Amino acid sequence: MSFLKRLPFIFILTSLCLLSSYSHAKNLVPLTMCVFDFIGHDGPAHKAMKEYKIDATRWGVDLSFKVYTDDRVASEEFKNGVCDMLNLPGIRAREYNDFTGSINAVGAVPSYKHLGMIIKSLSSKRATKLMRKGDYEVIGISPIGAIFLFVNDKNIKVPEDMAGKRITVLDTAPETGYLAERIGMTPVSSSIMNALQKFNNHAVDITGAPGLAYEPMEMYKGLEPNGGIIKWPSLQITMQLIVRWKKIPEGFAQKSRELIANQYLAQIKIIEQSEDTIPEKYWIEISDEAKNNWNETFRESRIALRERKVYNAKALTLFRKVRCKVDPNLAECTSKDRE
Repeated sequence: MSFLKRLPFIFILTSLCLLSSYSHAKNLVPLTMCVFDFIGHDGPAHKAMKEYKIDATRWGVDLSFKVYTDDRVASEEFKNGVCDMLNLPGIRAREYNDFTGSINAVGAVPSYKHLGMIIKSLSSKRATKLMRKGDYEVIGISPIGAIFLFVNDKNIKVPEDMAGKRITVLDTAPETGYLAERIGMTPVSSSIMNALQKFNNHAVDITGAPGLAYEPMEMYKGLEPNGGIIKWPSLQITMQLIVRWKKIPEGFAQKSRELIANQYLAQIKIIEQSEDTIPEKYWIEISDEAKNNWNETFRESRIALRERKVYNAKALTLFRKVRCKVDPNLAECTSKDRE
């Protein structure tokens, strides 16, 4: 068949494809997402969500974005109905779901291996009920990295060394205020945005930050001349994707959780690479005795914060089971006051 004879057939086929695409587009559910990215439109969170948009389209959603550099503003806009979807650090996301918001409990998740097991568990269909609370549902959990304590004096290694020191205390993280009070530190009220700036400007002696923040936030400014980073993670920070579940098509939430969970290893690789770029001279190695000291401080703090309803009790039990699965010889695995 010559090209000219095939032309009507090609035209009809092309038209049908275009009509099919148009029909599919008409059936998409339009959703607006409040994207929190402290860098802005060129930041990693916004770029990741633009890739996510492709999958969302396949699942029946037409996603558009409003980008915010302040997590508080993004959250308020979401609550006020400006957006249907939102990404937030786990500490702030706790107000929408206290179970997933407890992943950042101090000392509860010692390593990326532990975190991977937890995210995989929470992304399974069996955990669906835990992901939904009221009008909101968590439809994805991804790692930001372990939080390390940045100190302006390398002699600071254990909790007792921090007494009297100035530390940033996040407005949305009661645990930081509790630890400051427990250890005897001087709390300095801060936001996610300005906590690291205060450390760099020497307005505080201690702050917490992930390895990803070291280079873009120029953390070496606060570390010089005598500072360092305690090489023992105090907690894990995640980014959580939240949606008004009534707005999304059936099956969207589970597909989203599975997609994001499957990206975990690639994301951890980037996080570990960022930690490896930090000059060795800044890392403060601590003894096993010091690690045990920190672990006990964290454990007692988690139990106290559980009683204050800051942490979800069922979540803490899950995390303890994961820790004991990785290391059955831990004292807490048989302790009478275990979580």
